[in-house]
Amino acid sequence: MKNTIGDNKLVGLVKVGLVAALYVVITLTVAPFAYGPVQFRLSELFNNLSVFNKRYIWAVTIGCAIANLNSPLGMPDVIFGTLGTLLMTSISYWLSRYIKKTSVKLGVCVAVCTLMSWTVALELMLISKLPFWASYLSVGAGELVSMVIGAIIVYLVSKRIDLTK
Repeated sequence: MKNTIGDNKLVGLVKVGLVAALYVVITLTVAPFAYGPVQFRLSELFNNLSVFNKRYIWAVTIGCAIANLNSPLGMPDVIFGTLGTLLMTSISYWLSRYIKKTSVKLGVCVAVCTLMSWTVALELMLISKLPFWASYLSVGAGELVSMVIGAIIVYLVSKRIDLTK
């Protein structure tokens, strides 16, 4: 069977849906640790996919928006948490376009997403009246762990599967 443009678009859409669904399921599975000042949102590992193809920016952003519907912070988390994810994955994608080595691309993504966790700390400060720097450190630490775990997994997967397609 000949591969058509329509088939490629459908495959891309399925990949977006699959990653978004996995993000939601993993976030809800660890829900007690996925929201608030002490976060370990393992689903953030999918942010690493953004260095391979911009479709994953949308996949993770959609997954984040859906998962944040469950957030105790309510609609502000759906809006601002999702915008933070869109921003950090977009920056990671943009910066990684100029890097050839996969491990360096993933390292950049880990750094960007960890540093950008200030958006969550700001949200916690404004909504929950929590101290910014303490929130930034705790959320950033959880983000760093999730992103490093994800970078290792994504790196190994990328050796067998072309994630750019």
